[in-house]
Amino acid sequence: MKSLSFWLKEKLWLTPALYIVMAVLLSITFFYIDLLYIERLKPYIPSILLTNVDLAKTIMGSLSGALLTMTTFTFSTILVVLTMYSSQFSPRTLKNFIHDKITWRVLGIFLSGFIYNTLSLLFMRDDLYTTDVISTFVGILIAFFCLSTFAYFIHYIATHVQVGQLVNELIGDTEKAIAKLKELQENEDGKETEWNPVGIKETHHAEKEGYIQYLSFDKLVDYTEEHELEVEILVQTGDYIYEGKPIFHVFKTSETEVSAADFYSIGTSRTSEQDLDFAIQKLVEVALRAISPGINDPNTANEIIVRLGRLLGHLGQLKTGPFLLSGEEKGERVLYRFPTYKSVLYKTFYQIAHYGKEDISVLISIVESLTVAAELVPKRHHQELWDTHGYVLEAVDTQGLKLFDRETLQEKVDQLAVATGQHSYNILLTEKS
Repeated sequence: MKSLSFWLKEKLWLTPALYIVMAVLLSITFFYIDLLYIERLKPYIPSILLTNVDLAKTIMGSLSGALLTMTTFTFSTILVVLTMYSSQFSPRTLKNFIHDKITWRVLGIFLSGFIYNTLSLLFMRDDLYTTDVISTFVGILIAFFCLSTFAYFIHYIATHVQVGQLVNELIGDTEKAIAKLKELQENEDGKETEWNPVGIKETHHAEKEGYIQYLSFDKLVDYTEEHELEVEILVQTGDYIYEGKPIFHVFKTSETEVSAADFYSIGTSRTSEQDLDFAIQKLVEVALRAISPGINDPNTANEIIVRLGRLLGHLGQLKTGPFLLSGEEKGERVLYRFPTYKSVLYKTFYQIAHYGKEDISVLISIVESLTVAAELVPKRHHQELWDTHGYVLEAVDTQGLKLFDRETLQEKVDQLAVATGQHSYNILLTEKS
């Protein structure tokens, strides 16, 4: 089911196609209403809503041209937004706009309006109708609806392209991914159990190259219980795999044919649904673009960095390392290795630390972010957060900082030391305790 949902998400043309099919059916329906039933319905329809064939041709011809112009303008607007997303934010954020349901619904509405009026115009023939028709009035209503949709779309684009809106959306995607993994781990008993699989080991390899977009843990656990198998997952969500790369080790005690491809999805690009690294990477890339000399918007970068602290705090509440998944019978059947918290911290800050080492506001924001995370994570991760701050400041020329900059950074380091239970130090000294 999840593989089908990913397939549907990638097929962006499905939404406009659905609207077009509805428009075709609607035009055929009103064609037969005008042809067969309009005489019976006339007593119930105000005469002002009915038009003769010649007037209907004129109106529908004008509406078709107008709707086609609106559709062309909408396509142009979308291309401009895509260019801005790629240049100012990150190429990885294009998918957030491309997969936006509103965008494709608007296109579907415009295309369906054009299709309805064009087909209705095709059906308008003097030799078919002996009375007035109502199809024209329906076409006018559809045109009004398209016009209101167009006004809404302009408003939507104007608000959606703001960086704050994008950041909120990216953070929301990351929170959803964390929540799903947290729910997965909460369903387990959390006991430390050794992995001692029994049976003949069978290695399953990837059938094509791409990125692991989704791993169906629940489906895999149920399958292993049903067929009395044990499975070791050798990859993580977001990993790039090539054709023939080992994906699963399957341990079985009987001759059972296992189709490993049913339990994971491979695509040409990464997704944020389970891939936490990718979800955070998009936020980091927006921050990096903001502090670049070409854009020079450090305040946006600082806002993102500080808000990353809350996400890292929630991430730190998840279990890391090898994790055993079990089903209803509580038998550990599947082994999956979650990334360590230290690796998550490194991937989050190593680029920001490099490109922002000369911007004091970025350094202060990083330490603030680590402090926020320290207030949320269990104590077992405090040392990793403290070590991360040391890694970030390692390449900073603290001796060259101005007095107020040094005092502010020192204050933030002291606060992080309190949050992590560490001993603070003088940042002017080379040795850090």
